[in-house]
Amino acid sequence: MSNVVKVIEVSSQSSKGFEDAVSTGLKKVAKSVKNIQGAWVNEMKVVTTPEGKVTHWRVNLRISFVVD
Repeated sequence: MSNVVKVIEVSSQSSKGFEDAVSTGLKKVAKSVKNIQGAWVNEMKVVTTPEGKVTHWRVNLRISFVVD
């Protein structure tokens, strides 16, 4: 039997770093989506102050999961 995998795209941000932004996004999606298989980081961005200090890290994720 073959599996069908669906991919959704989400954005997530963290004030701690890119790894935390990815983890936060996956944890939030896992509350409503079952059978998560993995994720691709499509895009990474930082938000800065006018002085150049990084305040937030943002990621766009493509999350794949098996459809029941």
